Amino acid sequence: MTLQRQETLRSATHPPLAVPSPSMNAIETHELTRAFGERVVVERLTLAVPQGAVFGFLGPNGAGKTTTVRMLAALIAPTAGSAVVAGFRLGEDDQMIRRNVGLLTESPGLYERLNAQQNLRFFARLYDLDTARVATQTERYLRMLGLWDRRDDPVGSFSKGMRQKLAIARALLHEPAVIFLDEPTAGLDPEAARTVREFIKELRAKGRTIFLTTHNLPEADELCDVIAVFRTRLLRIGAPAALRAELFGDSVCIRIAGDAEPFLNVVRALPFVHAADADGDVLHVSPDNPDEHNPLLVRALIDAGAAIRYVEPREPALEDVYLQLVREGEPQERTYA
Repeated sequence: MTLQRQETLRSATHPPLAVPSPSMNAIETHELTRAFGERVVVERLTLAVPQGAVFGFLGPNGAGKTTTVRMLAALIAPTAGSAVVAGFRLGEDDQMIRRNVGLLTESPGLYERLNAQQNLRFFARLYDLDTARVATQTERYLRMLGLWDRRDDPVGSFSKGMRQKLAIARALLHEPAVIFLDEPTAGLDPEAARTVREFIKELRAKGRTIFLTTHNLPEADELCDVIAVFRTRLLRIGAPAALRAELFGDSVCIRIAGDAEPFLNVVRALPFVHAADADGDVLHVSPDNPDEHNPLLVRALIDAGAAIRYVEPREPALEDVYLQLVREGEPQERTYA
């Protein structure tokens, strides 16, 4: 691309600054819908993402997650509904949205014959950064992501993890208010994935808003302040702990010496226990009010001859929450009229 072509592209993509709408939310959508022909891919999505939050957008393959991200990044237009991103209205201020968001796609899309610095400098110019800031931002993010020592090496020689980190740096060069990360640790080795997760935590600590799509549920549990489970339509939204409590209630694990099965009927006979099962030497019990009833539960087991090793809260994995919600949200064929 010639320098003249770069200047033309920058002029076309960077209009005069508009004034964003004030809001406590970085992203707001109202019945946002996208159909391809008669097939509805995103159906009436309404949500709010607070500023400075890591927002997890979870769903199976083909659920419409990437289509949602492409709409919110103003890369494709919605069929219906509305959205405000970084204070700018989708469909009215699309160029300003693109200027104020960073986007990491599943495919990094880097120039393999250029080295790491050249890649970042090229994209920094497209973001209209001045020469001094190009150099500063390039060095800053290469150092933050552990790539500074490889800055002069062609990207074609990089591992997948290194390319992913370089693509993340590219998405952050212009200091966007909202960052969309689509499967940022997919296919990375454990060390590289940990580096990316720690970097996301640093961004959150600095007040950045991150919209994260991932199939790695322990990662979502570790990083996200709020998660939304999505399958064409929004199935549920909330903090991970709140969703666990809503779906599974409070429960405890009681590990005893020996087989737990003989004590299962003792537990089930208690009037305040609404669910119980045994797994080896562990009883999983759901009492109505654990703080009030756990002492009575323990006393009943001891009276029945159980030797209790320990009692602790049972916290279902986020995977359990996700799978239950996705099963409940099995889609029917939907068309757009």
